Amino acid sequence: MQRLDVKFSFGVLAGFLLALGAGASQAQGPNTSASAAVISSVSPSAPSPSQLQLQRNQFMAAEDALRQQRFTTFKQLVAKLGDYPLTPYLEYSELHRRLYLFPADEVEQFMGANAGSYLGDLMAREWLETLAKQRKWEDYKMYFPRANLDSADLRCYYLRARFNTGDETALESVAELWNVGHSQPDACDPLFKVWIERGFLTDEIAWERHSKAIAKRNLSLSRYVAGKMSAETRKLADLYYEVDRHPERLKNHQRFSKQSPQMHEIILHGIRRYVRKDPLEALTHWRRYDAQHYFPAEDRSRTQEYLVTHLAVEGHIGAAEQVLDQGGEITSTELIAWLVRDALRSQDWQRAYDSIRMLPSEEQQNERWLYWRARALEQLGVDDPDYPSAEQIYASLALTRTFYGFLSADLLGHEYSLVDKPVNPSIEHLDLIKNLPAMRRAKELLDLGRSVQARREWFYATRGLDPAQLLAAGKLAEEWGWYRKSIQAMIEANYWDDLQLRFPLAYLEEMNSASASTNVEPTFLYAIARQESAFAADARSPAGAMGLMQLLPSTAKRTAQKIGMKYSYWDLINPSQNIQLGSRYLDQLLEQFNGNRVLAAAAYNAGPYRVKKWLAETDKQLPYDIWIETIPFWETRGYVQNVLAYSVIYGYRMGKQVPILGEKEGRGISLLQLGSD
Repeated sequence: MQRLDVKFSFGVLAGFLLALGAGASQAQGPNTSASAAVISSVSPSAPSPSQLQLQRNQFMAAEDALRQQRFTTFKQLVAKLGDYPLTPYLEYSELHRRLYLFPADEVEQFMGANAGSYLGDLMAREWLETLAKQRKWEDYKMYFPRANLDSADLRCYYLRARFNTGDETALESVAELWNVGHSQPDACDPLFKVWIERGFLTDEIAWERHSKAIAKRNLSLSRYVAGKMSAETRKLADLYYEVDRHPERLKNHQRFSKQSPQMHEIILHGIRRYVRKDPLEALTHWRRYDAQHYFPAEDRSRTQEYLVTHLAVEGHIGAAEQVLDQGGEITSTELIAWLVRDALRSQDWQRAYDSIRMLPSEEQQNERWLYWRARALEQLGVDDPDYPSAEQIYASLALTRTFYGFLSADLLGHEYSLVDKPVNPSIEHLDLIKNLPAMRRAKELLDLGRSVQARREWFYATRGLDPAQLLAAGKLAEEWGWYRKSIQAMIEANYWDDLQLRFPLAYLEEMNSASASTNVEPTFLYAIARQESAFAADARSPAGAMGLMQLLPSTAKRTAQKIGMKYSYWDLINPSQNIQLGSRYLDQLLEQFNGNRVLAAAAYNAGPYRVKKWLAETDKQLPYDIWIETIPFWETRGYVQNVLAYSVIYGYRMGKQVPILGEKEGRGISLLQLGSD
C-alpha cells in the first residue's frame, strides 16, 4: 500500500532583533522546555463562546470599515479586539495599503512582531517589491539579506540593487538565474540585458539553457536562446530544434556525421523522439549512429534503455531483447519493473522471476517484488537461493498492513495484520501546540471558513515541530474535524499505526446515508474518499475535480441528471451533496461492472472506457492480482491497490471484516471474470 498519505529574520534595531528572537522561536515550534514556558506564560485563556463570537463580529466589521476607508471606525474596532488571534491580519491589511508611502518604521515593527509567521513573510515580500519598484536600491540591499525569501524575482532585484549602487561583481551571479529551462520573471529582464551587453553570455551557457528548454518542451524559449548564440552554434541549435520536431530527419546520416558533444546530444535526443513515433525505424538508425559515434557511456545506456522500454511497450519483444543482449546490464529500475509486469501479463513466471532478480538488491526487498517473487517460486516449483520458500515470504508479508500483506494473508488463510496504536499526546504537548500563535490563527481561520489562509498558517505552525509535537498537532486537527491535516501530521511524523487519525470516520452520518441509498458499502465509500481527498471538502485537482469525492463538474452534473437530483456547481464543495453525488456515481460504476470493486475503483480513477479497453486487451483471463499489477497507468494501479487496502482498514474501523477481494472479485488469485455487459 502506498503511504499517501522562508524563515523570516528581519532586524535592524536592537529591540527589533530581540523581538525577532522571541517571535522566531515561537513560530518555528517549541523544541525545548524553555520555549514551552515562554508560550504558556503568555498564552491567553480561552475566551467564552459569546466573547469569541463578539470578537469575530468586530473583526469582520473592522474588515468592512477598512474596505470602506472608514479609518476611525477601523481603529476603534481593532482596539477592542484584545488578544483575538486574527488581529495581525487587520494590521497587515491596513499597513499594506500604505506601503507606497514607505512607512519603514511601521513595517519593521510589524515584521518584528510577526517574525517567522506567514504574515511576516508576506509583508517582507511586498515591502521588498515596493522598494524595488520605486528603485530604492540602498534600502533593498539592507533588507533583502535579512529575509530568507528565495524567489527568482527577489534575487534579480537584489542583484540589480547591487549593480545599480556600483557593485559590478553582482553580474558574476547572474548566470545561475539566466541558465534555466523556463522563462524568468519580468523583474529579471533589465539585469539580463546588462549581463548580456557586458559579454557574460557565452555559447556554452547559451547551449546549456537551450538544452534545458528543449528538455522541458519549452520550444519558444529555445528559439529565443538560439538567437543569442554565435552563427556557428546557432546552426547546431537550429538542427536540434529541427530534429526535435522532425526526428525522421535522422535518416540522413551525412547531416549528423560531425563528431562533437553538441552533435551527440542532438542525435541522442532525436533517437528518443523518433522511438516514440516508430520504434523499429529508430532502432535501425540508432544502430548505425552507435557504430559511427562514440557517445558518453551513461548517455548511451539511457538511450538504449529508452529504446528497450518503447520497443517492449509496442510489443516488439524480440527487438528489445536484442538491444539488451548488445547493451549489457540494465540499470533502470523503471525498465526492469516494466519487464516484470510484461512477464506477468503473459504469465511467463520464469521471465518474471529472472527480471525481479535483476532489480537492485534494496528494491528486491520491496513488498511488491517480494510478493511476486513468492508467486513465481510457487508457480515454478523451484528453490530460491535467498528465500527458503514462497510460503515463508507470504508469512512475512502477511504481518504487514499493506495491499500485498493482505493478499498474502488471504493466500495463507491468515487473519489480516491490523496494528493499531493510537497516539496519546500529553496535556502539556496539546496545550503547547494549541497555543502557538500560528496554530490559534489557523484554528480561527478554519472556523471562519477561510481554508486557504488556515492551511498557510498550519504550515508555518508545524514546520519546526518535532515528531512528538506533530503527533499532538495531528490529534488537535482531528478534534477540530480537520481530517486532512491530522492525516498529514501522521505522515510528517512518520507514524503509521494510529488508524483513528490516519483513517478517520469523517462525515459518518452522511457516509452511512449515502451507502443506505445505494449498493455501495460504507467501507468502500470511505476508501474512495480517503484516497481521493483525505477528506478535504474544498479539495480541487489540477484536472478540475472537486470536493471529498473529487468529482469533475461534468460527471457530477451527468450523475445528478440520471438520479433526478438538483445540481449546482457549488454542491461539489458541500460535503453532504458531494458524498451523495460521489456515491451515486460509484454505484453506477459498480452496476456497470457487476459489483466488482476492483474494476469500479479503476473506472472511478481512469474512466470506465479505459477499463473496458484494458479488459478487452487481457481477454478477461488474468488472475486478479496480475490484472491489478499490470494496469497500464501507474496512478490507477496504485489507486486500486490503495482503495482495496483502505477498505480492509475501514472495515476494521467500523467493526466489520472486509476482505481485500470480496465475493464479486474472488478471493486469492482467482481469474478475473467479467467486467462489462
